[in-house]
Amino acid sequence: MTPVHRTSATLTDGRRIHYYDEHPGRPQADVRHEPAPTPVPSSSLRRDPTTREWILMAPHRRGRSATGPYCPLCTDSPREVVEVPGGAYDVAVFDNRFPALGGPGTTGPADGSALLASAPAPGRCEVISYSSDHGTTLARLPLSRVRTVVDAWADRTRELNRLDEVEQVVCFENRGAQVGASLDHPHGQIYAYPWIPDRFRRMQETARQEHACGEDCVFCRVLEAEEDAGSRVVARSAHWTAFVPFAARWPFEVHLYARRHVPDLAALQEEERDDLSGIYRSVLRRFETVADRPLPYMAVWVQAPARHDRELAHLRAQVFSDRWDSGAVKRMAAGELGAGAFVSETDPERAAEALRQAPVTT
Repeated sequence: MTPVHRTSATLTDGRRIHYYDEHPGRPQADVRHEPAPTPVPSSSLRRDPTTREWILMAPHRRGRSATGPYCPLCTDSPREVVEVPGGAYDVAVFDNRFPALGGPGTTGPADGSALLASAPAPGRCEVISYSSDHGTTLARLPLSRVRTVVDAWADRTRELNRLDEVEQVVCFENRGAQVGASLDHPHGQIYAYPWIPDRFRRMQETARQEHACGEDCVFCRVLEAEEDAGSRVVARSAHWTAFVPFAARWPFEVHLYARRHVPDLAALQEEERDDLSGIYRSVLRRFETVADRPLPYMAVWVQAPARHDRELAHLRAQVFSDRWDSGAVKRMAAGELGAGAFVSETDPERAAEALRQAPVTT
């Protein structure tokens, strides 16, 4: 695979941008543009004293960019709108103008004894645009471009993990306005959290407890069990397995596991990245074709923390949709949102069969 070429620059408002090109020779990026004033982040962390969970407070994000007459990720938008100057690009990553993280202060959550504890919210929020083409999706990009996206994820994971204030890097995508995407342009986000988010922390604690009892990696064992069962496997390749989890929560939900025990995207070998490009694209295409029209989806990569217990982590992606088709939606109710007791209304085996049969070449 031809190596991806990164060119970095600083925008006129001080934010950083990184271009990932599949061919060398990009001229020095013309980063001149006339953006609207960038808000000063007002993010902070507050701890719920009843659960000891940290809640990220970011009221300034109410003013973030949304779908309008011009797209900030398109190169032909007016200069006061465009976020990716310099002409057509393959993949671009830049600092979010409305970051949920990066508020004033230099330290993350503290273990203070105050009942109503608060802390600064450092860290980073980046936007990754998968293409300068507004009319496509990640599922419809050529394999070479999906591989460039994978390399960009890996590079940003490596770079952000080096920052002292970062504890967890999460690459994710919300595809479709129905699940919260504010722009139609194919893009995702990368958050570098100053603490390990609670769900990921619980996963790490489970892995730590299993290890302390002398068990092998719990994620490796789940992968082996799903491959042995077979009924929930959606797709399999030399280095990856995609399956509907045994205790699936959502109408359509696929977990994509690396078959080698590897901590994060940055640690993948070349052949694993090549293989990932194909199987990840096939999973996303199934979400476009399994129902009467493309399903909105959410996707998140679960990676090792930046510095602690990295050997316990097992790289995987989770892709899920809150609907069976365009008209049937799984809505979170009081018992789920209030009590945290999730009620699944899906049949994982039937969902896996539907996804297996969904066309991936259309």
